[in-house]
Amino acid sequence: MADVVQFPPNRTPAPDGDPEPLWRTALGRNLRAMRERQGGRLVDVAERAGISPQYLSEIERGRKEPSSEMIAAVTGALGVELADLLIDISWDVRRHRGPGPIPRRRPSGPVLMAA
Repeated sequence: MADVVQFPPNRTPAPDGDPEPLWRTALGRNLRAMRERQGGRLVDVAERAGISPQYLSEIERGRKEPSSEMIAAVTGALGVELADLLIDISWDVRRHRGPGPIPRRRPSGPVLMAA
């Protein structure tokens, strides 16, 4: 049997005390900002992406964790590159994390991945 790798007990909160945002929260916040910058309506973007306006709204509010296919459909409907979205999300998460280097730790033993 392999060793169990422990998760860090608590992430360091940002300087303002807010926890680091979840991926789906940062994704939704950035998708909504992109849509609003373009002046797009939720129903129009959802129609172009081939999803319901309710589902797009839930993605934008960070309530749903969309598949990669859904993310590609929404970015395509917005006419933005996936790489640009990922950069915006990383800056969003980084801003909440605060200044300083990102700690990098290597596992000391075997790593098991869940399928």
